Amino acid sequence: MNFSVIQYILGTVLCFEGVFLLAPAAVAAFYTERAGLYYLGAALFCFLFGLVLRLRHPKSSVFYSREGFLAVTFSWIVLSMAGAMPMYLTGEYASYVDALFDTISGFTTTGASVLSSVEELSRATAFWRCFTHWSGGMGVLVFIMAVLPLSGSSNMHLMRAESPGPSVGKLVPKVRQTALILYKIYLFITILQVVLLMLAGLSLYEALTLSFSTVGTGGFALLNSSIASYSWAVQVIIILFMLLCALNFNTYYLLLIRRPKEALLQNAEVKWFLIIVFASAAAIALNIRHGFSNLAEAFHVSLFQVSTLVSSTGFATADFNLWPEFSKTILVLLMFMGACAGSTGGGFKVSRLMIVVRAAGNELLNMMHPRSVQQVHINGRRVPENVVKTALCYMTAYVLIVLGSVLLVSIDNFDMTTNFTAVLATMNNIGPGLGAVGPTGNFGGFSVFSKFVLMCDMLIGRLELFPVLALFAPGVWKLPTRRSRKGNRYDI
Repeated sequence: MNFSVIQYILGTVLCFEGVFLLAPAAVAAFYTERAGLYYLGAALFCFLFGLVLRLRHPKSSVFYSREGFLAVTFSWIVLSMAGAMPMYLTGEYASYVDALFDTISGFTTTGASVLSSVEELSRATAFWRCFTHWSGGMGVLVFIMAVLPLSGSSNMHLMRAESPGPSVGKLVPKVRQTALILYKIYLFITILQVVLLMLAGLSLYEALTLSFSTVGTGGFALLNSSIASYSWAVQVIIILFMLLCALNFNTYYLLLIRRPKEALLQNAEVKWFLIIVFASAAAIALNIRHGFSNLAEAFHVSLFQVSTLVSSTGFATADFNLWPEFSKTILVLLMFMGACAGSTGGGFKVSRLMIVVRAAGNELLNMMHPRSVQQVHINGRRVPENVVKTALCYMTAYVLIVLGSVLLVSIDNFDMTTNFTAVLATMNNIGPGLGAVGPTGNFGGFSVFSKFVLMCDMLIGRLELFPVLALFAPGVWKLPTRRSRKGNRYDI
């Protein structure tokens, strides 16, 4: 185990977080808020402590999957713990656990909160909450790789551990260039939404915070009513960008290099995702139409709720807790499915669901025709067996963790709907659920124990299970028993 390189990466992450914390400090200075002093102090602490961890440069910068898993998992834990400090010190949260809950919810782009009124927050804290969405949306370490090379070819292990999807590949031969391309696209989409929201009548502060939450598919808002109080034009812009950021970012790269047929027409995941979104919105609109003046208004409201949940953003313009059971069931199923692989959205992922469904179909064919050879194909290409196996293992582990978490949080004696959707909302990085944690509720009623369970679910869901589960694998912590001929690569 190359612990020195993990320490070096953690130091780098803290240094970058120190820079990130200067943003809310600047907002506080602009609005003359005392809270800025705490963010400035936290920024200085993170930067200095990060430099201390970086003092000892690793003798070997080469590492493998287990180091990548541990580095990414510890980075997100340290990032959240440090980011919660100024939020707690401002006195706007009742306890450090509550501040940590919202910080983890922010970085993992979950959007679940323990606060009953977000309008009482200082502008600096409200900005920081939304900015954590943007920071964690594409991945903190992916951002660092884009601006600072860490360890050459070994960067791919970090990208695989942090990026969502059944498989992660490079857009171009170099990992750093891939990260840079992704963040350029990410930044362009963010700036475009900021400009459109300002043209729709929002201030720069509102446009920035809402864009951070939308593009990062997080869901923290500035108002207790979430997005319901904003104009129809603002809501349409947010719907558009929620769906854009729920698509695989590789799609935009293919469009940039003028391969639209491969990006859209031959992309089964994108096609099925859009079909499911609009079919679900239409079905819900028909189910709730009697509560609106016309079908168009019902479709607009249903499309917003469908888009926010399937993209795992978590905004709301209506209390879908009051909708008929048919509509709520569709929304719960969309919570489970989630967005496309390679997006900033959460959930099980459409491509992974396609692999599982087609693998199950192949197994059925094999039972009827034992001598036939069936393979899973997506976009006309064979899916490697190891990817199919990983997707099936992921689904098994996913179900077991959800059931275990529901059992643990049930100690608080909430109803089954609240417990199940709270776990589903945090595991899939959605934000709101049903029952007590619906669009008008919050997670403040859970005990400290249950909050820790849900925080773990957020991290497990954002890092897609295996990097976090690797912490509990005994073999991960064993020191290497032998070295390769080159002398600097660990045999694992």
